[in-house]
Amino acid sequence: MIRILALILTIGGMIALILGVLGLFGNNLVALSPWALTILGIVFFIAGVSMLKYRKDVPVE
Repeated sequence: MIRILALILTIGGMIALILGVLGLFGNNLVALSPWALTILGIVFFIAGVSMLKYRKDVPVE
């Protein structure tokens, strides 16, 4: 369960980070602020990667 949440956070962080950086240096593809997308992307990506790295799923018996 934690591994699935970590993958969702990591993938969502990557998407937000890509859209935010593209909005900062190029054309803005979404109506949101590119700075907000970049910051949220960094936070979600780091949270997802750290959860994948340090958390272990324990199977329910």
